[in-house]
Amino acid sequence: MRNKGTQQLETGRLLLRRITLNDAEDMYHNWASDKEVTKHLTWKPHKSIEDTKATISSWEKELEQEDCYRWCIELKGNRQVIGTIDVVEINSDIECAMIGYCMAKRYWGQGTMTEAFIAVKDFLFEEVGINRIEASHHTENPGSGKVMEKVGMSFEGTKREGAKDNEGNLCDIATYAILKSD
Repeated sequence: MRNKGTQQLETGRLLLRRITLNDAEDMYHNWASDKEVTKHLTWKPHKSIEDTKATISSWEKELEQEDCYRWCIELKGNRQVIGTIDVVEINSDIECAMIGYCMAKRYWGQGTMTEAFIAVKDFLFEEVGINRIEASHHTENPGSGKVMEKVGMSFEGTKREGAKDNEGNLCDIATYAILKSD
């Protein structure tokens, strides 16, 4: 693996880049405070813009590391930040990256997250030298699984009570993966 840190990526509609404190308003209003967006995630909705600023501040410190991969998703058309996509875990021994993502609900179902995920997948395979990319979703959130399928990932199974939701309840998660050779 050749860790390069978060590099700016560009697609037809999107700019994937490091998040900054200047993005706090967009993040808070577009998705971080939305109970529906965060319903199946591991973290609770933000109660204030200060929660969002604290999160971004901690992320900015992590982004200094070469093995940190965290992008905000900005729409080129209106310069609006509408979500994030991250490598939430790396297993260097098997060259595997676990991906997590979330996005403002008004952009769901438009192929936006698929477009972002493909750019990240290509970067990780081609530039970083990752061999395997994994992602999981709460089984009550099948839309997330559709994104995984659209980027070419294969369903590998359901981990019964394999995670906790943002209320601390055990939940089943569906796991998908793709290999560089796929």
